[in-house]
Amino acid sequence: MPDALELLKTRRSVKPVEMTGPGPSPAEIDALLTIASRVPDHGKLAPWRFILIEGDHRLAIGERIAAAFHSDRPEATADQVEFERQRLARAPLVVAVVSRAAPHVKIPEWEQLLSAGAAAMNLVTAAHALGFAASWLTEWYAYDRRILDALGLAPHERIAGFVHIGKPRNPPEDRPRPRLSEIVTRYRG
Repeated sequence: MPDALELLKTRRSVKPVEMTGPGPSPAEIDALLTIASRVPDHGKLAPWRFILIEGDHRLAIGERIAAAFHSDRPEATADQVEFERQRLARAPLVVAVVSRAAPHVKIPEWEQLLSAGAAAMNLVTAAHALGFAASWLTEWYAYDRRILDALGLAPHERIAGFVHIGKPRNPPEDRPRPRLSEIVTRYRG
């Protein structure tokens, strides 16, 4: 395994369409989700959960996505509808990271939301550490109640992201990153 700092410096997102199989084994999935769960969690609320979307179930939810898309856009072409149908079928595994943030007497919902984001990021980083490619995406269907209901989300739950995991078809290319001088200031009191 690469050294931790090198691992963090080399993480790249890979588009799901640029992924292939095989996906993680059951033992690797357990490791990924165990690592994803090791995030700051004020109050030990576990304000997130995971939905695994794999195998033929990727196409089953794709049917729901395509139907919702076509219902909202009856003028859509067959190719556009098919593109939507394949949204979650491009990578061997998709993990929906679900935020369960809710009002709490002591823990602000904002902290709970950030914890769900941290779980998604840990999942992406763990996938990279195991030699997989990953991409954390939200798309229109992450906000569509029909799809959330199909995935079994409660009314107060939201999708923090869909993390697509597979093997990269090609070595991932880096993209320009912000210069520290553009994003860092020092508090001078």
